[in-house]
Amino acid sequence: MADKLKLTIASFILLGAVGAFYYFGDQSVFLRVVGLLVALGIAIALASRTAPGAGALSYGRGALIEVRKVVWPTGKETTQTTGIVMVMVVLMGLILWLFDTFLVWAVKLMTGQGG
Repeated sequence: MADKLKLTIASFILLGAVGAFYYFGDQSVFLRVVGLLVALGIAIALASRTAPGAGALSYGRGALIEVRKVVWPTGKETTQTTGIVMVMVVLMGLILWLFDTFLVWAVKLMTGQGG
């Protein structure tokens, strides 16, 4: 029950912050964004004290750990892969163009429209 109450309060904080952002539209955008970010931080802090919030934080931490384990390609590897993809796209385009040309010729021949 306490978790539901905390999540409800966090939701109201976010809704109130978004409403205030638009209500104070004549104020500085910088101040409105700062207020929105502060409210977001408070809502996240409150929501993280619930069981679903703790699970979401744990999942996020695990995802960050996995991202750090990824071996990203070097610039040279990226350039080579991009070049191979471009060559294959052009090659497949030519093959499909030739196949289409042959089919158009065959259909014209079979229907008596030329050849």
